[in-house]
Amino acid sequence: MRRVTVPAALLCGAALLLTSACARETGGERPPGVPTGVTAEAGSATSVHVMWNQVTGEPPVSAYEVYRDRDKVEEVPADRHMVDVVRLRPGTSYVFTVRARDRDGRLGPPSRAVRASTPAAVAADTSAPSRPGSLDGRAVGSRAAQLTWAAATDDRKVASYDVYQGDTKIHSVGGTQTATVVTGLRPGTRYSFTVRARDAADNLSPASEAARLTTAPGDGRGTATAPADFRAAAHRADGAYYIDLTWVPPRTDGLVTEYQVHLDGRAATSLVFGGQPPRDRASYSFYVGEKAGERHRVRLRAKLPDGTWGALSAERTVTTGDGG
Repeated sequence: MRRVTVPAALLCGAALLLTSACARETGGERPPGVPTGVTAEAGSATSVHVMWNQVTGEPPVSAYEVYRDRDKVEEVPADRHMVDVVRLRPGTSYVFTVRARDRDGRLGPPSRAVRASTPAAVAADTSAPSRPGSLDGRAVGSRAAQLTWAAATDDRKVASYDVYQGDTKIHSVGGTQTATVVTGLRPGTRYSFTVRARDAADNLSPASEAARLTTAPGDGRGTATAPADFRAAAHRADGAYYIDLTWVPPRTDGLVTEYQVHLDGRAATSLVFGGQPPRDRASYSFYVGEKAGERHRVRLRAKLPDGTWGALSAERTVTTGDGG
């Protein structure tokens, strides 16, 4: 029998092909994708505003990590697609990248690198910019709005403009811009936007007049924004009564961190979840007094990622002293 010698390179190649085939057969979940649309704008002499687009896929993203050069400097939950990187040096150029992380801790590849330079510091600047004028807004379809305004003035220079929906900052642009498009809105929803100017010393102007608009109806208009499976009960502890609430957070495009409790028809208290807010079921307990036999009506609503309040939950009735 003739002996055949196979070159080592061919054997290695065959092994690699076999390994690749096995990897394809066994499968396995991939890490998150690359964040796109990354931008970085100096907000002041010591801060830079970084923004990016949402990363979708399975398993879902749980957080985003923001890097300055090679150092991780910020981490935000999946519902947030922007962050202010602070405590920077004035008059310095920085490079930023963003990575997505899934629930199992897998990190996706870094985004493209974007550069931003903070302006030089200005000594003893305590004068805020003037109020931006003539704010105008119009809906662009069902999920976006275009805003324009007249430039603010400052004794030195306007470094950036912050856009607010209600009291929530949702966007930021450079100081030379007087227009922007806000995305990620909900169809068929009424919004009220304001704009504030910021200078290099972090002085903020008064808010502009509000621009009010309503997005067009579209896909997702019927998405429930109220907490689901809302339940309420009372318990007694240390001579006082408390109302215990449990609910399922509304399904939105991002995580919900803030809620407002309505007691007997009026807003009574707010709660904000720090860190990673609950996704499947949430709970909260609050004091209502020391007297037994008092009847209370309670409801709950969530502050949505776009800065608006969602619908109120179903109303529940609780009487202190019932069963405890």
